[in-house]
Amino acid sequence: MKIKDAQFVTAAPSWGSLPPPGAPEVAFAGRSNVGKSSLLNALLQRKQLAKTSGTPGKTQALNFYAVNPPPPSAGGTDRQPELYLVDLPGYGYAKVSQAQRAAWQRLMGRYVIERAEPMDDRPGPLRAVVQLIDSRHPPTKLDQELMAILLESPAPHLIALTKADKLGANARQQAVAGLKRFMEPYGLELPVVLTSAEKKQGLDELWRWVWAVI
Repeated sequence: MKIKDAQFVTAAPSWGSLPPPGAPEVAFAGRSNVGKSSLLNALLQRKQLAKTSGTPGKTQALNFYAVNPPPPSAGGTDRQPELYLVDLPGYGYAKVSQAQRAAWQRLMGRYVIERAEPMDDRPGPLRAVVQLIDSRHPPTKLDQELMAILLESPAPHLIALTKADKLGANARQQAVAGLKRFMEPYGLELPVVLTSAEKKQGLDELWRWVWAVI
């Protein structure tokens, strides 16, 4: 995909602060420190649009990024970008209160389900969900909990295995095979893409999947 422009639009810490439905939305979710901001920046071809941090849990709201928004000279208030990438709060961050974690989980769960439901015989704004899992480790309990939430969504679900550049060729293939074995007992056949924000690996494949589903 050709990225002509990408802009931060809004941070929505609550359901009431979500922007009105408009362009298709693709949500990115994963446990803290999985490399979500780095992958978003790589996909958007920007270095620091999504803020990266050494402190897990930096994302504490639903952050909306517009892909190829119309220029200001286009005129009209109803002009929409080609799509939004939506950065969901890092899942399982330990250094916040239990109440705050529970609030994030409720908001994420409501967003991925209700935002994907059809509206007036049209698809809901949320068209796809990308779950990030660290390729260097088997799915954790938090990964499994998040997967269970995301599978409640009507939107198609893909898994991006991050930080693949940290593994050798054999280990990368083992990571994919291991994840597929993990999903087998649940009857899941989700698409899996190996990605590396640093080496720009898997970005074209991920974009192809996104455009195919939206």
